[in-house]
Amino acid sequence: MTLAPPSRAGLYALRGLALLLSLMAGLGAFVLFLQFGDVDGLDGIDIARAVLILISTLWLAWGAVQALIGLTTFARAPAYDPAAPIRGRTVVLVPVYNEDPETTFSRVAAMDASLAECRDPAEVHFAILSDTRKDDIAAREVETFAKLVAERAGIGRFFYRRRENNVGKKAGNIEDFITRSGAAYDFALILDADSLMEGATVLQMIRRMEAEPRLGLLQTLPRVIRARSRFGRAMQFSASFFSPVFARGLAMMQGTTGPFWGHNAMVRVRAFAESCGLPALRGRPPFGGHVMSHDYVEAALLARAGWIVRLDDDLGGSYEEGPENIVDHAKRDRRWCQGNLQHSRIIGAPGLRPWSRFVFAQGIMAYIAPLFWLGFLAASIVAPLIAPPPDYFPEPYWPFPYFPPSAASKAIGLAIGIFGLLLLPKILIALRAGLSGQARGFGGAGLALASTLGELAFSSLTAPVLLMYATRSVLQVLLGRDGGWPTNNRGDGSLSLMDSFMASHWIVTIGLVGLGATWTFAPGLLLWLLPVGLPMVAAPLILWWSSHPSSSRLMSVPADYRQPQIVALHDAILARWSAESAAALKTPGTAHA
Repeated sequence: MTLAPPSRAGLYALRGLALLLSLMAGLGAFVLFLQFGDVDGLDGIDIARAVLILISTLWLAWGAVQALIGLTTFARAPAYDPAAPIRGRTVVLVPVYNEDPETTFSRVAAMDASLAECRDPAEVHFAILSDTRKDDIAAREVETFAKLVAERAGIGRFFYRRRENNVGKKAGNIEDFITRSGAAYDFALILDADSLMEGATVLQMIRRMEAEPRLGLLQTLPRVIRARSRFGRAMQFSASFFSPVFARGLAMMQGTTGPFWGHNAMVRVRAFAESCGLPALRGRPPFGGHVMSHDYVEAALLARAGWIVRLDDDLGGSYEEGPENIVDHAKRDRRWCQGNLQHSRIIGAPGLRPWSRFVFAQGIMAYIAPLFWLGFLAASIVAPLIAPPPDYFPEPYWPFPYFPPSAASKAIGLAIGIFGLLLLPKILIALRAGLSGQARGFGGAGLALASTLGELAFSSLTAPVLLMYATRSVLQVLLGRDGGWPTNNRGDGSLSLMDSFMASHWIVTIGLVGLGATWTFAPGLLLWLLPVGLPMVAAPLILWWSSHPSSSRLMSVPADYRQPQIVALHDAILARWSAESAAALKTPGTAHA
């Protein structure tokens, strides 16, 4: 069930408490770190490192507090009649960009079939909005759309159009439809090309929109499906097991100023048309041009106009697919990085709600946080060169010459505290799932706990590699490089060793240089930095290994034990269409565009 929104006073109190707890954790790390210099006196490098650790810990603590709120919050469904007749007309928008037509259009067929099984007289149409640039794929889109309409008796309900000029990318694609055809509909369900949604969920969303006339946008929490690789399954498990708790904490703090993640969400067309026009920003990309992370901005504009933007984390039956390897994830993240940093141009726009500005700041911080971590590590390595500390203890008795025992104990305490902010929320989620019975869907309490520990180990292994990709993305944007809008890779994401090396050789170099500098200038830190440096040196092996299929039961999700109905429908339709296409190719004289 979803959360009952707190009163305005309660909302402010909850946000204030979350900020206070995060600030206390950051200041605690700041004070504890400053004590490292209490023997030989503080210097500038100590202060700099303490500030960096303050900022980094503050960021980690905010995520941990969000999880804590989600863990301690009880939920209830919003007030609406689940059997009320639906009065409005709804359109499902499916933007596509150089996608495989059979795979994408069969998703539309599956969702329409799922709606038909509900036997509800609600009027729901589908519009496939193509921004495809490749003519051969576009020709197949036209052919496959004709097949879709014939099979689902979709004349008058299914629509397809291809833009000649894909200005504004996905946001421009949606805006073009709203401008030309939006007046015909009350609600629009915005999907991605890889989205799937149960028909019952679509109808439930419409009823919730009609029950609250001020509701401008209703966001679901999509579950990742079809993951096969080790990396994909870790992401899938995290999205199914951890994300609902974090989302519940977010939903409690957002009030009526919720998030929009760009897909698997329903909008009130009139509200969207009146509030969400996005002019191009002055200047050239990456900071100018069309708004890339448009979803956050559209949510802020709806809230500015007085509309409710809400995340209903209780809504099931909402699915998406994710990248199967770290390289594809990094490519997608590069686009998000540019979009989020672009919000620095928007955060001061007049009339925005304070929470919307805070969300923009959060999004920016999500990408610049790695710079603070790397700055802290670099400052720690060069610190002995700037202010060499005394050799307190003979080397045979104390392996850390730059930290006396008292300071070493503080360093250990600091490390435990920081890792606790990363690990403890997930452990608590696993324990609560076991006690509440939720873990049954993940193979039982024992397997869910083992999967949690496996995910923590996996994320610890991949985190330094992902940190380097994120850092490179930030630096590229700051240097004025436009990342564009690359096509998402679908299907098998297995990487060869050579591909993995070509994608990460620069990470190996940085890791070797960093470990070498640590050994040379600050050998007492070497053991502390090995968990960061070794994964960087092994980056090609990590990319290669994590991109290949997993045969382990670890990180199983409910969809592995009981396939969602909409996924089974899609699989059956796609298999039949693929077989028919293969048979047509074998038939003499049969042409295939």
